[in-house]
Amino acid sequence: MEKLKNVKKPKIGIYTMGLAAYWNQFEGLHDRLLEYGRFIARQVSDMDAEVAFYGLVDCAQEGHRCGEFFNQEQVDLILAHAGTYVTSASILPVHQACKAPVVILNLQPAAQINYEKTSTGEWLAHCGACPVPELSNAFHRSGIPHHCVNGLLGLDYTPDISVTDENTAQRPEAIRAWKEIREWVQAAAVKAALSHCRFGFLGNNYSGMLDLYSDYTMLQAQTGIHIELLEMCDLNRQLEAVTDAEVEEKKQEIQDFFVISDDISADPLAKKPTREQLDWSARVAAAQERLVREYDLDGLAYYYHGAKGGDYEALQSGFIVGHSLLTAKGIPCAGEGDLKTCLAMKICDIAGTGGSFCEIVVTDYLCGTILLGHDGPFHLAIANGKPLLRGLGVYHGKQGTGVSVEAKVRPGDITTLGCTQTVDGRLKFIISQAEATAGTIMTIGNTQTHVRFGCDPDSYMDRWFAEAPTHHFAMSVGHNQKLFEKIATLLEVLYVAL
Repeated sequence: MEKLKNVKKPKIGIYTMGLAAYWNQFEGLHDRLLEYGRFIARQVSDMDAEVAFYGLVDCAQEGHRCGEFFNQEQVDLILAHAGTYVTSASILPVHQACKAPVVILNLQPAAQINYEKTSTGEWLAHCGACPVPELSNAFHRSGIPHHCVNGLLGLDYTPDISVTDENTAQRPEAIRAWKEIREWVQAAAVKAALSHCRFGFLGNNYSGMLDLYSDYTMLQAQTGIHIELLEMCDLNRQLEAVTDAEVEEKKQEIQDFFVISDDISADPLAKKPTREQLDWSARVAAAQERLVREYDLDGLAYYYHGAKGGDYEALQSGFIVGHSLLTAKGIPCAGEGDLKTCLAMKICDIAGTGGSFCEIVVTDYLCGTILLGHDGPFHLAIANGKPLLRGLGVYHGKQGTGVSVEAKVRPGDITTLGCTQTVDGRLKFIISQAEATAGTIMTIGNTQTHVRFGCDPDSYMDRWFAEAPTHHFAMSVGHNQKLFEKIATLLEVLYVAL
């Protein structure tokens, strides 16, 4: 589905390092290293990022100028390409002037030099690893956090000046290095986007769920997100403005993206949705999208039960379908007022990996899986086939009746991202890689996915529960542990990988 909003792209600062004394000594080395730097800049530009390429930093004066250039460009991340040896005194000023996170790229152009034909100038084009220990030492002693990516440059051609084969694009050392670089760019994208994100908090928390209660100031301070406090009357105002044409458009959207269940179910509470329930869900969905547009929201945590038999109880009974549609459009919606899990869902969505609202459903000891899911909403983009809509005679543990989503995530690699809070108020990510399987699920109108972790269910839960998690988390597709670790690093958020 088309996104309702485009998130802010990251700006990546890139420079290549070398030693000024070499340029007059070794003909062509200066331009050769610049060619490598421009190749890196092109590759990063293809990652849906803006690039600010400085060129060569080869002395302390250039280091100062480069740092100021990156400040002017307001870069979110610096990729420091170690082209050849350089003194650390030349490079340190870049990062003393500009405080953006830095990743050193040690990308050798060739898998093996031509030992018989290599001159000193040729060798210097391949010795990018030489200054990295010196740089690491200087950064450490200067209190500058830094990270390194080691591997091959990954050119798909050999420069005319070279005496060896530099076509390394298909070598595993290049593929691995560029995967890691892409993860750093994605992590910078998440941090940049969050600093401009507006999260809505509609209603309140489900009373008594102490793990979900969040400090709005703490969330903004640690992630940069803005939180807009919304009332049900704000949504009701949108509901009153919904036109019949908008309702018809939503009904078509629902028809396109869901399968409507029949009355066959093991649960007598789960029936085929009535025409009235579907019409109401469509009208509420139109109001929900109006609310998102009016307040320019990027995510929404919500919960409201309303007085029994009252208008707001009826309004919240239509929430699940519309919030699933919004989640698929890049506006993650988390139930029970769970802002921390809404944040985790948004991180997954920005990274292009989904992000569906989950908790433990039940353990299947015969299959060795844990079923993960919830009563909605669900991220349609990672569904295994079309999700099913069921009419529920009661929302378990909540007031009202209405339509709910029954679905499972497509089989394959998945990663769960939980966001909890420590005793001293710091956010903490809990990351688990696993496999979604195509096991049978209950026909009760809830999302459910069989998930197999790398150990038996009890051993996994032992480790998981020991980290003091919240009972909700986001499920993403793919194995994203390294990506989520990099996101946590750039956000300066604690994390643990189980």
